[in-house]
Amino acid sequence: MTKKFDLIIVGGGIMASSLAYNLRKDGYTGSIVVFEKDRMYEYTSTPRSYGGVRHTFSIEGNIRLSQLSIQIYEKFEKEMALDGDPAVIDFNQHGYLYLANDQVLSMLKENMKLQKSFGVNIQLMTPEEVKSFVPELIVSDLEGAVFDVAAGNIDPYSVLQWYVKHAKRLGVEYIYEKVQTILSDGNQQISGVRLESGEEYQASIVVNAAGAWSGELSNTVGLDIPVRPLRKQVYCVDLTIPFKQRIPFIFDTLTGTYFLGEGVKIITGSREGSHMVEKKDFKYEYDFHLDKSYFTNEVWPLLAERSPNFERLKLEQGWAGLYEYNYIDHNAIIGEHPQMKGYYLLTGFSGHGFQQAPAAGKCLSELIRLGKYDTIDLTPFSLERFTKNQLLLEKEVY
Repeated sequence: MTKKFDLIIVGGGIMASSLAYNLRKDGYTGSIVVFEKDRMYEYTSTPRSYGGVRHTFSIEGNIRLSQLSIQIYEKFEKEMALDGDPAVIDFNQHGYLYLANDQVLSMLKENMKLQKSFGVNIQLMTPEEVKSFVPELIVSDLEGAVFDVAAGNIDPYSVLQWYVKHAKRLGVEYIYEKVQTILSDGNQQISGVRLESGEEYQASIVVNAAGAWSGELSNTVGLDIPVRPLRKQVYCVDLTIPFKQRIPFIFDTLTGTYFLGEGVKIITGSREGSHMVEKKDFKYEYDFHLDKSYFTNEVWPLLAERSPNFERLKLEQGWAGLYEYNYIDHNAIIGEHPQMKGYYLLTGFSGHGFQQAPAAGKCLSELIRLGKYDTIDLTPFSLERFTKNQLLLEKEVY
């Protein structure tokens, strides 16, 4: 027996749950069902993120999405409290520090003009100021740095769970089964989904928020979108010589490495698996294997070049997760598919999805409910930009 809903969301991670919550909060009265194949969220990208949030982008849409999301996160614990219990998400606004040579610093300084025009607190630092800020760093090869003051890190899994709790309380149904196929009526109108079990669910609106699986899922309705799975690895290390104080998130643009933490406990990684690697080296596959040898052979030597504190360490653990990688211009794809009425996309964020999820969910809820954007105009993020050759050339996607 076919079941009917007004709106189906495929994928139950941060994007899907933010959208479901915002639809209900903003007044959508139709029935909503969310399908998530991974009940325990074991391989979902959200909890495998390291939870970074920042303002440092070079195009207006990304700055505004991240700025609004950070503002929401700053109020999250109070505004998302349930039954008197604060929605604890461990938001630590320790800032993002970008170490740069002359060429990169020139680009960052140019981007600062746009960032500051939106009221973002961005500071330029000399190598001497960087050394004073984090004494353990080697700064002799730096031209300077940029510091995103209000950036930081959040516990992604906690944020996801609070969105799910609120969405369910507001009447959104979650079904933990795998969607096999998106269905259409054969006349450019979406009609629902079919599960792996064979059950069919009808709806005139289907949102593809399936993250790294969204490209594969879209192919089931005959519509290819430029999104593929791309592995990203994160490592947790113990240092023999600790940093004397908690350090901000530090991105070393000269080596492509990043690190953050306190004392001897450090989370680190590299831009391996990002758009800055040559495309011929990409492997688009659902790979959750942690490659410890990559850390030992590639990442560790680069970290040691930036600070002697990294010369002696122990690799404790780590994990691998998947980017929903937009291989054309590495930015989000948001909005209704131009070739299929009722088929909406919320995917392709290429590594900055968690930090933009609160705002992206709100904005897409407006487009679905009102037929237009109200808070932020996300029209530039539509799929049509690829056929119109209006790519979003973001300079600060890491």
